[in-house]
Amino acid sequence: MHRLRIISGHLAPSGSADCRRAVRRVDCGSGAVRSHGPEDVVVVHGLRTAIGKAKRGAFKDTTPDELLSAAMTAVLTDVGLSPDKLGDVCVGNVLQPGAGALMARVAHFLSVESMSLRSMGNPGDLSSRLTDNEKARDCIIPMGITSENVAERFGVSREKQDAFALSSQQKAARAQSTGLFDQEIVPVSTRLVDDEGNEREVTVRKDGGIRPGTTLAGLGKLQPAFKPDGSTTAGNSSQVSDGAAAVLIGRRSAVEALGLPVLGVLRASAVVGVPPDIMGIGPAVAIPAALEQAGLTVADIDVFEINEAFASQALYCVEKLGIPVEKVNPNGGAIALGHPLGCTGARQVVTLLHELKRRGRRAFGVVSMCIGTGMGAAAVFEYPGV
Repeated sequence: MHRLRIISGHLAPSGSADCRRAVRRVDCGSGAVRSHGPEDVVVVHGLRTAIGKAKRGAFKDTTPDELLSAAMTAVLTDVGLSPDKLGDVCVGNVLQPGAGALMARVAHFLSVESMSLRSMGNPGDLSSRLTDNEKARDCIIPMGITSENVAERFGVSREKQDAFALSSQQKAARAQSTGLFDQEIVPVSTRLVDDEGNEREVTVRKDGGIRPGTTLAGLGKLQPAFKPDGSTTAGNSSQVSDGAAAVLIGRRSAVEALGLPVLGVLRASAVVGVPPDIMGIGPAVAIPAALEQAGLTVADIDVFEINEAFASQALYCVEKLGIPVEKVNPNGGAIALGHPLGCTGARQVVTLLHELKRRGRRAFGVVSMCIGTGMGAAAVFEYPGV
């Protein structure tokens, strides 16, 4: 709830009494769900760019500030909100200099994540004392190895991982072919340089990583990517990707005063720590914590958007919590769509709320992901209905 208090303070007008009010935990189980109040943190709108393959996709030459600017601008334009009404802009960006601070401010003025323009294997400057502490050392274990650790420790077979990956591709391909993603994707016009150095203008509207022709036989032929006798492959892992997403949130009282719509209500959030060497299990711990705050159970949730960093970790979390598979990533996840690191949480929120809106009734959804160095995050959202 500490994070919610901070967000609540950011969203209140400077100097107002609302800044001093804390967001309180309120029991809101399925029998007595919390009523709507003026202090609710609500989602007004959210959009994302398509997701391109890193190094070779349509966004390989596009800087993250350009990607984010496109998403931010489209969100504000759709709801008719002037940028001067924004109280704060918070940006997630992992693989850029300055921890993304420069990207955030530049994108703000131009109105993310590019895994093409910076190496994920470079951790930057670290203390020499890191090697003195076992848990600290574990924080820089390559995430592919943490996936192998989860698979080995909890008995997640290669066959189950490949089947999960196939399902992700099939669901994403179906969603793309039926136009479901069109409602959440902002077309982005950008430049693309081919292998011969020729530059051309392209407009990107579709996710580039979805492989409709994926088969179990094809997945089974892929070699382990991180250790010779492992089970984690390029086919059952998330794709390295470029993309951006923007979510506009506000306090309900301010949103209603501005005449803006309400797409969803943030009911709870939680951040947890888990052993760094099995960092992928984060959602299995974070989701129950968030659900407890919201006064809900797994059975109350209509859709779970759980990031598919690796099939091994996603499968473990789903099975550990007893989540019905039909409720998990109904339009595919990061194995098919891609996983632009700093963009993923916002992308999941956008995808979740658009999916709940399509269902046309009051519903609850959960967004959750594992986090490198051994953390997990989860948030509970309510779609208020039509």
